[in-house]
Amino acid sequence: MDRIEKVILRNLVFNEEYLRKVLPFIEPNYFSDRNEKVVFEHIAKYASEYNTLITKEILLIEIEDRRDVSQNEVKGINDTINDLQDIECDFEWLSNTTEKWCRDRAIYLALMESIKIADGQDDKKNRDAIPSILSDALSVSFNRNVGHDYLEDYEERYELYNRKESRIQFDLEFFNKITKGGLPNKTLNIALAGTGVGKSLFMCHHASSVLLDGKNVLYITLEMAEEKIAERIDANLLNVNIQEIIDLPKPLFESKVTNLAKKTQGSLIIKEYPTASAHAGHFKALLSELSLKKAFKPDIIFIDYLNICASSRYRAGSNVNSYSYIKAIAEELRGLAVEANVPIFSATQTTRSGFASSDVDLTDTSESFGLPATADLMFALISTEELEGLGQIMVKQLKNRYNDPTYNRRFVVGVDRTKMRLYDCEQSAQDDVLDSGQDVEYNDNENKVTKKFAEFKF
Repeated sequence: MDRIEKVILRNLVFNEEYLRKVLPFIEPNYFSDRNEKVVFEHIAKYASEYNTLITKEILLIEIEDRRDVSQNEVKGINDTINDLQDIECDFEWLSNTTEKWCRDRAIYLALMESIKIADGQDDKKNRDAIPSILSDALSVSFNRNVGHDYLEDYEERYELYNRKESRIQFDLEFFNKITKGGLPNKTLNIALAGTGVGKSLFMCHHASSVLLDGKNVLYITLEMAEEKIAERIDANLLNVNIQEIIDLPKPLFESKVTNLAKKTQGSLIIKEYPTASAHAGHFKALLSELSLKKAFKPDIIFIDYLNICASSRYRAGSNVNSYSYIKAIAEELRGLAVEANVPIFSATQTTRSGFASSDVDLTDTSESFGLPATADLMFALISTEELEGLGQIMVKQLKNRYNDPTYNRRFVVGVDRTKMRLYDCEQSAQDDVLDSGQDVEYNDNENKVTKKFAEFKF
């Protein structure tokens, strides 16, 4: 019985359909036998230059002209070529078997490279690169999709237009409006705010609402301890002042949590990593571990927050500018969202100038202007003394791939910081938020107190 490598080489010489399908996915180092590797290199080179099959005669001539092989090697390579025979083989079986062989070889080589890195034998890569190397190997497959034929594939396109996309909804009206019903899978969504404005509060509130909606939530924190995030979510879901949670009698606390568990089919996992120590590779490994040990698959992932993640592309402490570093983190997180088929929600800091501003723009994105280019949705959370007095946070759309960001460009949401909650404001508050650049008035229904924000720049 022939080895699979010999079968592959044989069909690369005699089967043009097979050649065109599999050649882009085969690497020379997949062949462990030196003779077979050399033969493949010439097959691939000839196909690239002449866009057709090579013949055994041409192979024999090419080998004679090769300068990096000895005469003894030439004899062995010629024997390999002469053994190639045009034998018919089931195409589907051949394709599937070749795909499996490519994946197996890629995984084996990735493991060998990872061991070398782990032993400190690679000067260019550190251990943080290992998860990415293994992930690339595991993802090896023959991409059978050659593209969307606009004129022929209209039925598929029509069904897509009319298919209700699975989205993670907000419990806040205007966020559902600007996202057309919530966050789609395979997306990266970013909240931009200064320290203390409400990045973590927003994520904790949204995580709480998604859990109540019966969905599974993974909350990754690199800033606060797991217990502090859980405390904020307790305040939100148990309807308790965050300062008073510590005073709750254990039976009452237990009763509230038990009642909460009856209201949802979802689960919430909170995982803490030290600041700047974890990257998308670690999060991917966590997903695998949760799936294996707890049969848990998240419907949405929160990462608190993006700027203090690490990147798998760059060694910690390496001489790389902040633009490249933060953009790499964002790209890796969005890649994770695509691979896990979930929306990822994270946050970023404003610059120092943006922190004190009553208005925030994309230029106020801390450390990296490349971040907005990667995000699908990005909005700013703005707080002023006047807004705090009204119990409100201003939301300003900065980028939106789901909808026209000029509609409802600005709106307000209510905030209860004692219970770590956000809520919809009355329509009168939204009516007062003008996009014209004029003064913005906020009317309290009881006292009719008018607040002016002439400093807002639109």
